[in-house]
Amino acid sequence: MSARGSYDVVVVGGGHNGLTAAAYLARAGMSVLVLERLDHTGGAAISTEAFPGLPARLSRYSYLVSLLPESIAADLELDVELRSRSVASYSPTIRDGRSLGLLVEHEEGRATQESFRALTGSDDEYAAWQQFYGDVRGLAERVAPTLTQPLVTARAMAEGVDPEIWSALVERPIGEVIEKRFADDLVRGVVATDALIGTFADVHDTSLIQNRCFLYHLIGNGTGEWRVPVRGMGSVTDALARAAAKAGAEVLTNAGVSAIRADGDGAEVTWHDGDREHSVRARTVLSNVAPWVLRILLGEEPDAASKPVGSQLKINFLLSRLPRLKSGVDPRTAFAGTFHVGEEYDALGAAYRSAAAGDLPASPPGELYCHSLTDPSILGELASFGAHTLTYFGLHLPEPLFAVDSEERRLEAVRRAIAGIDEHLMEPLLGCVMTGPNGELCVEAKFPQDIEADLAMPGGHIFHGDLAWPWASNRESLATPAQQWGVATDLDSVLLCGSGARRGGAVSGLGGHNAAQAVLASR
Repeated sequence: MSARGSYDVVVVGGGHNGLTAAAYLARAGMSVLVLERLDHTGGAAISTEAFPGLPARLSRYSYLVSLLPESIAADLELDVELRSRSVASYSPTIRDGRSLGLLVEHEEGRATQESFRALTGSDDEYAAWQQFYGDVRGLAERVAPTLTQPLVTARAMAEGVDPEIWSALVERPIGEVIEKRFADDLVRGVVATDALIGTFADVHDTSLIQNRCFLYHLIGNGTGEWRVPVRGMGSVTDALARAAAKAGAEVLTNAGVSAIRADGDGAEVTWHDGDREHSVRARTVLSNVAPWVLRILLGEEPDAASKPVGSQLKINFLLSRLPRLKSGVDPRTAFAGTFHVGEEYDALGAAYRSAAAGDLPASPPGELYCHSLTDPSILGELASFGAHTLTYFGLHLPEPLFAVDSEERRLEAVRRAIAGIDEHLMEPLLGCVMTGPNGELCVEAKFPQDIEADLAMPGGHIFHGDLAWPWASNRESLATPAQQWGVATDLDSVLLCGSGARRGGAVSGLGGHNAAQAVLASR
């Protein structure tokens, strides 16, 4: 139970953004209460022993870090180590009966160039790759420093950016520039995947939600590099929780908020601890839940038509060893970065069309990540036995696909995902999976419905809804601090601080940082 009857700020939700906001505000001398419905903080950014009896601590939901600004880590004195992967990506494919693959090193060099040449027969595609990502880097370097500042307008953001790349990535469907710049089906697909992870769209969607997804995947700290959190994703949120507590913020777990009632002087927040109901007043409430959920807490009826729709399948594996590849590439190299499965450009399009028609894709596109190759500490004593973790993130598997005949479709989706991986292996993946003390294979699948049930993310949408451009439109009102920082709602005393805030999404702390800055600017 809270020791106070009122606070300067109450934060609803103890995920990484809520903890970030609490740490900033408590360090500024404000009284802060964080209310978390689960029995632990961290939200989607946690490390868990997913397989009982085995010590491996997996990043169960989110797994890599890119968008967390170095400035936030420095401001809050976070004890977090993020390691670079030796390989950016490996993408196997089969052509004319031959198993090939495209290797992209973290620091691109001769091996990357030779891999492009072996795949395409010339150096033209690699030259196009270097030119494209050089252009993208120019935009990323322009956007990244603004993420922890008040919003700038689109017109101001475009200044200093190559007009051609601005048009290609901000004004036109990204499929156009991909098809213009690249000729090879696999290379096109590798580029396109960053536009589709967690977003159900075609690369030619006129809404441009795929373009916004692509941008967020490439702008982290100006480089777009995705790094591995040492000791797992939970190390990030544990550090944030320590920072919040050290600053004086109070955190209550098992405190499920059921209502927020705003008035002219602030807001009253009601939560339940078992059968007991509690209420507290705050001058400002920061919402770290999805905007769709916030509207319900504010008293609105749930609106099914506006509910976000997630689109992914997450499968966690614990392996006794890494599987061998048909291409002959060392699995310690192939799985060291992002391992693309069935993500050729035409295959991505076919999978989207199938899912949009209500059918499971025949060969779901997806990506594999092996945390333990970069950071074996998460394995505990299993590391000495050659064990490894493997995480699969499947694309174009929207929530409605699993609303009917759920169990049968789920099993079939997992089967098809594993079959797509097996196509490139010398041995079945399940033959490399460990068996737990309970006699079951160490395989855990998470569908959008599971994400909603576990984390209260509506529709299992990992971004809390479609991503917005990380800048203001040219006609957008920026009159108040909340508007200036992209965290405003229709209520002055209730602000967004989670992934649903402008510039939210992924494990970044940006929603929390920017909400805190808006509160401090309003004092």
